[in-house]
Amino acid sequence: MIIHLAQQTRTAAQQLAGLSGDVRNQALAAIAVALETANDAILAANQADCETARAEGLSPALLARLRLDSSKLSGVIAGVRDLMQLPDPLGAVQLHRALDEGLVLTRVTCPLGVLGVIFEARPDAVVQIASLAIKSGNGVILKGGKEARRSCEAIVQAIHQGLAQLDISPAVVQLLTTRAETMALLRIDQWVDLIIPRGSNSFVRFVQENTRIPVLGHAEGICHLYVDAAADLEKAVKIAVDAKTQYPAACNAIETLLVHRAIASDFLPLVASALQARGVELRGDAASCEQLNIAAATEADWATEYSDLILAIKVVDSLTAAITHINTYGSRHTEAIVSEDATAAATFMAQVDAAGVYHNCSTRFADGFRYGFGAEVGISTQKLPPRGPVGLEGLITYKYHLVGNGQIVATYTGEAARPFTHRDL
Repeated sequence: MIIHLAQQTRTAAQQLAGLSGDVRNQALAAIAVALETANDAILAANQADCETARAEGLSPALLARLRLDSSKLSGVIAGVRDLMQLPDPLGAVQLHRALDEGLVLTRVTCPLGVLGVIFEARPDAVVQIASLAIKSGNGVILKGGKEARRSCEAIVQAIHQGLAQLDISPAVVQLLTTRAETMALLRIDQWVDLIIPRGSNSFVRFVQENTRIPVLGHAEGICHLYVDAAADLEKAVKIAVDAKTQYPAACNAIETLLVHRAIASDFLPLVASALQARGVELRGDAASCEQLNIAAATEADWATEYSDLILAIKVVDSLTAAITHINTYGSRHTEAIVSEDATAAATFMAQVDAAGVYHNCSTRFADGFRYGFGAEVGISTQKLPPRGPVGLEGLITYKYHLVGNGQIVATYTGEAARPFTHRDL
């Protein structure tokens, strides 16, 4: 029963949070070794998942997210070890204040409790999320897509083997396997503190609309690259190719390329040739189609997350027009400008509404591992923090500790009230 499972996870999480940072790091080290030991079993399970998914017609974008190879698995294991090097997020004193002599207030960081993480494909997310949960003293209930079931089971088995070496309850990392369990998870707000969905726009919205538990995530990743009138064209081509083709299934890959009209005739043939050489299908507005022999874009293209080798191109008359287009169609994920004009870049970075706004670099840098977070539980595009790639800081909260010596509020009220000192220590 899902409630019993969640209760077990909460109990295990409370025990984990009581361990020292050193012990939680030792657990991460043991998990990294266990994953390396299980390398062949994990990759075999993933190959079986991929073969089944391919036979069932899974989209190329989801297949790319599902697929694990030795390099990808080594990368996520490296992320576990990188996480060990980060400071312990628990027990940090954020405020230390004497309200009066002998009456001391502190604000101290602590875990959220139990996380529910639901994701499509991408079994490497299991490693990232479980390691972040353990480092931050949280329990986690994972639900991968059916297409990744074997992979997730093999990874969680290795994680449990690592935890067993330090006598940490395996219940701190749980794995669900059915849709019915997912729906039940969304209903137990008494036992789960945060839901993190990772997947398509429709999937995330479904989660948001079917739970009372707070949800952290982003519904879609419609990212743009704007090539300004003052851009270095060679630099812009290199960035555009990387931002679209390095991993097109990623949520931080660009879906629309905006080009200033002043350089369109010079830049478009260069970038089109480079992109088409990588197999990218181009769709353009009328001005782009005048320069290139490509299909015409429709209004729907500006609002589409392709997650594939497809790119929409639009010629704009000004920096202001580019910003307006991005703020209209963007998903507040990651946006970038290529320009040698520092004033234009500063205006773009100030006025574009997104979690990440970049100058002269690829949008593909929007990633917790690349930011030095060790890993990430997901990307948040909401305005309230945490925003952008969410690492350890998104998995902790704080509590207020007040220590006195018999003080009562009546002493500080009325005509003879004693004043507070409010002295920071």
